[in-house]
Amino acid sequence: MHPGPHNALTDVPGLRVGHAALTGDGAFSGTTVVLAPEGGAVGGVDVRGAAPGTRETDLLDPRNSVQRIHAVVLSGGSAYGLAAADGIMRRLEDAGIGFPVGAAPGAVVPIVPAAVIFDLGRGGNIRARPDAALGAEAYDDAVAGPGAGPVAQGVVGAGTGAVAGGLKGGIGTASAVLDGGGTVAALVVVNAAGSAVDPGTGELYGARCGMEGEFPAMTPGPSALETLRSIVAARRPRQVGMATTLGVVATDLTLDKAGCARLAGMGHDGLARAISPVHTTMDGDTIFGLSTVDRPAPDAVTLYELQAAAADVVSRAVAHALLVAGTVRTSGGEWLGYRELLG
Repeated sequence: MHPGPHNALTDVPGLRVGHAALTGDGAFSGTTVVLAPEGGAVGGVDVRGAAPGTRETDLLDPRNSVQRIHAVVLSGGSAYGLAAADGIMRRLEDAGIGFPVGAAPGAVVPIVPAAVIFDLGRGGNIRARPDAALGAEAYDDAVAGPGAGPVAQGVVGAGTGAVAGGLKGGIGTASAVLDGGGTVAALVVVNAAGSAVDPGTGELYGARCGMEGEFPAMTPGPSALETLRSIVAARRPRQVGMATTLGVVATDLTLDKAGCARLAGMGHDGLARAISPVHTTMDGDTIFGLSTVDRPAPDAVTLYELQAAAADVVSRAVAHALLVAGTVRTSGGEWLGYRELLG
């Protein structure tokens, strides 16, 4: 098993990723979109956090009729940020992409599940949050930018205002190519009440799942460890629902909606390895599972390998998010990047 060519969600053929961030005084939030290939993708979801902010997740229940989705939106802005999905829906509608309806010739309804993190006020202006226009900008980035190539990580898109255990959080991604040739990959927005760093060693929990040579050696000295412990203690959230880690786990192997939900559930196992604690009353942790159905359905052994790798790619993606996200200072606060912590 080895990473795909980009070690990113876009190693699953047909998937594209786009980011957009707010600009202007007091703005510190953004939106990320994952576009499905032509014809859509099979989708599932698993919500483990106690304070989620979501849209269209009921459609992903295997008991319900819609079988394909056309995009997944991850956004900042708390519940306000769900509006970003409106702009992506309009872009998809303009492109003729969606669930056909009989209202008029060519009429479609794009299926666009979404989930949000809490980042309100971290830039200083609590009213600076993603809207439909920013969602459309993220869609345009996925289509016209490097959407199917390398994925920008760190302080981008929905990870712009993310914080994890008092350190700067952000976007991370990773992939694995299975021995049989199928691919599984993840993209996460790390915005957790818990910490992604072991306070005893200073090591990223998720790096323990890394492939050979994927992560640098992490050997913080006593001063860095003391700083880390003080940050974690000082930044502990005081209100319910002021965190949330989001993710998308995808494969090109054929899965049904129940299989995609199980894939998302294995992704949560990856979160539990990479963030401590996770799935708390402070978090709204939500992971989507996608299948592009490019490859045949896996046999039992391959399905086992796929699910195990799904947990690993999420853990690795969390570690990449912390490694790439640099220190940020705004009028709403200051968050030290993990690399700067190491010195």
